[in-house]
Amino acid sequence: MTLLPIRDDVLAAAERIVGQVIETPLREAEIRRARVWLKCENLQTGGAFKLRGASNRLLQLDEEQRARGVVAFSSGNHAQGVAIAARRLGIPACIVMPSDAPALKVEGTRAEGAEIVFYDRETEDRVAIATEIAKTRGATLVPSFDDPDIVAGQGTVGLEILEQMPGSPSQILVPTGGGGLASGIALACAEAAIVCVEPVGWDDMARSLAGGQIVPVEPNAPPTLCDALQTPRVSPITFGVLSAREAAAVTVSEAETREAVRFAWRELQLVVEPGGAVALAALLSGRVEALPGTVAVLSGGNIDPALHAELVA
Repeated sequence: MTLLPIRDDVLAAAERIVGQVIETPLREAEIRRARVWLKCENLQTGGAFKLRGASNRLLQLDEEQRARGVVAFSSGNHAQGVAIAARRLGIPACIVMPSDAPALKVEGTRAEGAEIVFYDRETEDRVAIATEIAKTRGATLVPSFDDPDIVAGQGTVGLEILEQMPGSPSQILVPTGGGGLASGIALACAEAAIVCVEPVGWDDMARSLAGGQIVPVEPNAPPTLCDALQTPRVSPITFGVLSAREAAAVTVSEAETREAVRFAWRELQLVVEPGGAVALAALLSGRVEALPGTVAVLSGGNIDPALHAELVA
């Protein structure tokens, strides 16, 4: 039986990572003539929320574990979060990244001193590769979402929302890949409805919640600009938390995601990567009604400048 994290774990994480992350702004915006709030994790250190969970996990390693290093697998944002946290703590880090990861994310991870091992997203299993490296080196494997300490760390986004909003959030829309951020926020914000937002074809959380059991992404899932959300299967931890909270889930198209990236830049001067913009896309497209007290999380801003220029042109 999988042991699920609880709200007390999120509160403990918030105390543990003080000084390791910044409090990101909560910006007001008007969408479809409604007042909504945008939680700007694209402005977090490392360009995404991932530093929260990585810091919470790595701070709990003992000296022997730190000396042996950590191994993670990620298309980029978790990679950078682990790399930053590891550099700060003097921990060797190896990151398994897809060969088609955005150059900006690869460069950002390497700049933090992490070793990078590339794999083919189509033919190789990143979990198997990372697990074997960790086993060989005696290192600690740091998953991107299948870990209660990672989920608890990501949940600190929700605690900040509660502190920053002038009232209580009625619903929080969260970009969802493996579900670490969504489940963490679900724990932190117990009174708010949680809406997971995924790209079309990468809706494993939506189908899992609808079916009452974990359902992987279907074979030959379509290409998407949302590299951060290309998770083929959610975990028992994230599914368990979100299922218990009766979270909802919607999908958005590539065109709707592109428009959200444009809106964030044009109206708010915010650089948001496609995967970080899907919650905003769900509001702009009307797939989710902008009720009073609605919050959408902008989960990341790590986008290659050339692609961003193309999308906002």
